[in-house]
Amino acid sequence: MIKLGMSLPQLHWYDLRTDITATAQAFEEIGLDSAWAFERLLVPEDQSGGHGLYGMPDVPWPEYYRNSPDPLAVLTAAGAVTSRLELGTNVLVAPLHLPVVLANSLASIDRIIGGRLIAGLGTGWSIDEYDASAPRPFAERGAALDEFLDVAEAVWGPDPVKFRNERYTISPSTVGPKPARPIPVVLGGGRGKALDRIARRADGWLPTNLTPAQIGAQLAQLREKAAEYGRDPGAVTCITQVIKRDFSRVTTAGREPYAGDFEQFTEDVAALAEHGVDHVFLASSSAARDRAELVDWAAQFHGAVRAAGL
Repeated sequence: MIKLGMSLPQLHWYDLRTDITATAQAFEEIGLDSAWAFERLLVPEDQSGGHGLYGMPDVPWPEYYRNSPDPLAVLTAAGAVTSRLELGTNVLVAPLHLPVVLANSLASIDRIIGGRLIAGLGTGWSIDEYDASAPRPFAERGAALDEFLDVAEAVWGPDPVKFRNERYTISPSTVGPKPARPIPVVLGGGRGKALDRIARRADGWLPTNLTPAQIGAQLAQLREKAAEYGRDPGAVTCITQVIKRDFSRVTTAGREPYAGDFEQFTEDVAALAEHGVDHVFLASSSAARDRAELVDWAAQFHGAVRAAGL
C-alpha cells in the first residue's frame, strides 16, 4: 500500500500557534501516513539577476514564502500532538547549517517524537540564503551536503564519536541524544552528482512534480547505480512530492498528470505506484484558504486513494 502525506500549514496566513498542531492531529485521525514542512530562510527584496526564484533571472518569489517558520520547530510541534504520523522535511537545506549542530537537532527531534522523523535534505538554490547563513559558499553546496552526511553518520553512531576533516574536529566524545531509530535520509535532485550521491549513500530519493513515467525512468537508473555501489537496489525508496493547487475536475481530453479532481488524481497515484513510488504527499497548503480547507482536501485525498485499493 502506497503511503500518503500532506504538507503542514506553515505559511503566513495560518495561525502558527493553533493550526500546525490541529492540522497534524487531523491528518493522523484521517489516516494519513506523513506530514511535511519546508525550509525557507528569507525572501530577498532584490530579485533581479540570479536572485530570482530558483536562481532564475528576474523570476519573482511567491508571496507565500514570506515569514516561513523553521521546519524543525514545525515538526516538533506536530510531533508533540501525534503518535503515529511520520514527519518529514522537504527539503531542509543542510548546507545552511553547521553540520554537528544540525545532526544533533535532528537526533533530538527524532527522540522527542519517538522515531518518526524523515530527513528530506537538499542543497537549495538561493544565493541570498547562502550569503546569510551557510558555513560554505554556494559554489560548494554539493560538497557541503556530503560533509553534513559524513558528520551525521559519525554523530548518530556509537560513542565515543570521533571525526576530523579540514574544517571540523570532534575529539573522542559522547554526543547525544542518539536518534530513536536510524533516521531515513532522502535527498532531492536526481541528475549527475546528485544522482550519484543518492545511489551511494541515501535511503531514498525525493523528486518533486515529475510525471510517473519520468520517475520510473530515473528510479531505474538510480537503483542500477546503487547496485554498482554494492547496495540492495530495492532498499532505495522513492518519496515524491506533488505540488497541487487546483482540485477541479478536468473535462477535456488529454488531461495532464496531476491535474483534475481527487478521483482523477487517484489514477496518477496508481501510476506512481506502478513506477516504483513508495510514498506520495501533496504540497497544497499554499492553495488552501485556511486550515479547514486543507484538512478537507487531506480527507478527500486519503479517501479517494484508499477507496481505489491503493
